Amino acid sequence: MGLNERRKIKELQETTFPGRVAEIEEICGKPIPYEVDWESLADDAEGLNFIDNLSCHRLNMALRAICLDEMGKEAVRDGLQLVKLKNVKDKADMRLAFENGVLEMHCAYALRTDGMFSDAEIREVLEKNL
Repeated sequence: MGLNERRKIKELQETTFPGRVAEIEEICGKPIPYEVDWESLADDAEGLNFIDNLSCHRLNMALRAICLDEMGKEAVRDGLQLVKLKNVKDKADMRLAFENGVLEMHCAYALRTDGMFSDAEIREVLEKNL
């Protein structure tokens, strides 16, 4: 891992992800933390550049659609406890799952929009299991 990757990880850890957690709190009324597999991103500068837009932004868009009313907000507050993100190298290894309060997204961040789940897909998985 080079200096640029370490700088980007520091920025994500100290600024980007705390900001996204605060946005989630604004949307549903509860901060929901992220757990990032940093090791999976250590050698992937491209992935580090796209993780926020491809996962955090998409999740927030899905949550906005779910939390249109108090029932949706309550379902998210009660049901979603943690968001786990992992970088994978190719589309075949991508995974989206929501079990026991944990939303897991394994995305191929370096593939940009080809390696992500849409906000509609994320919303569908959450709504089915909330």
